[in-house]
Amino acid sequence: MILMWASFALLTLIALLFIIVPFLKKERIVTITHNANAELISIYEQRLVELQTDLDNQRIDSQNHSEAIIELKRRLLNELSPEKSLHSRGDNRILALTGAAFLIALAGIFYTMTGSQHQIAAWHDAMDNLADYGQRAVMQKGEPLTKNELQAFALALRTKLSQSGDDEVAWMLLGRVALMLNELDMAKQSFDKALLMNPDNMQALVSYSQVLLLEGNEQDMTRAAGMLSKVLQAQPDNLDAISLLALIAYERKDWLQAKAAFEVLLTSMNESDTRYAMISERISEINQQMAQHSEANNTEHSSTQRIQVTVNIDDQFVEKQPENGILFVFAKAAEGSPMPLAVVKLTDYSFPITVELSDANAMMAGLNLSSAGDIVISARISNDDSVMPSTGELEGHSQVITFKDVRQVQLNIDTLIP
Repeated sequence: MILMWASFALLTLIALLFIIVPFLKKERIVTITHNANAELISIYEQRLVELQTDLDNQRIDSQNHSEAIIELKRRLLNELSPEKSLHSRGDNRILALTGAAFLIALAGIFYTMTGSQHQIAAWHDAMDNLADYGQRAVMQKGEPLTKNELQAFALALRTKLSQSGDDEVAWMLLGRVALMLNELDMAKQSFDKALLMNPDNMQALVSYSQVLLLEGNEQDMTRAAGMLSKVLQAQPDNLDAISLLALIAYERKDWLQAKAAFEVLLTSMNESDTRYAMISERISEINQQMAQHSEANNTEHSSTQRIQVTVNIDDQFVEKQPENGILFVFAKAAEGSPMPLAVVKLTDYSFPITVELSDANAMMAGLNLSSAGDIVISARISNDDSVMPSTGELEGHSQVITFKDVRQVQLNIDTLIP
């Protein structure tokens, strides 16, 4: 601050010197001898007589005589000076002082209109009140901070951090103040700094999760869930973390996890708590959502036709099964596209085994069992992860059946692909 005012004073002094010095510089005074012109005229007349004498004696001709007279007259006119010298230069000090006063007045008006004196004063006030803001914000002493006071608190914290270096508590405070001001980028940067200094700062993790939830995209919610999980591993009873985790589950429509988290919060509160009724309503809403979801699933399940396929293997091929084989059970149209209409893939199985094929097992939208008429169901023990047949694999096929008329199929693997 002192350096800034010193710079202002130096610039003003330089500007004043540019204005004052030219006015105070003395003028050059020419001193003229009073009889100087008379002497020059006398020399001129004497020279005329000499030229006339040279002409009479024929030392020069008339043309040279005339040219010499003209040159004498020109020289005389050049050498003649005023009889009176300039002795007065005027009082330039008045002009210098007037210019200096104008410059100072103009600079003052310009700074008043465009300067940042109010911001500088506000900055000084913020630094003076830093301790008071901290007590009111953190210790909850006195009146809550207004928005302007929160902005001043953030300014003072940034100044403190720039002057004294990194401080975990100061970064935490700045992050929380930025969160109150809805300055999410500043909040994230502040919590990043605090966590860089102490990765196990649980308060920073919870507050950072809150910022990520406010941004609301799926990637941020996943990151917030990871942070909250870390907090709950260290502090299983951290209600702030449980509350935020409940909100994440609710936003993701993970009703079971959301209900469990809200119930934990509810058991930690008294019925007189203003949040008790709100959380109870939220749990009731989740129960309704779960009931509707269950009803929809039951309806979908009952309305979707399925075929139960029981698969067994011929005794002669039991020992010929490939190690780490993969069992594919699939249905294809009896005529038309070779693309499977439904596929079930199993890596862990034993015979006999029963699976269900339905539209839910379709590989492509619009190409499913409901769109087919006659189908053939197959089972194949594959050497690789491909449903396409290859040499040495075992398979079995059903007869041609009509999908709408059949609910159960018995299938035997009895063929070795050459």
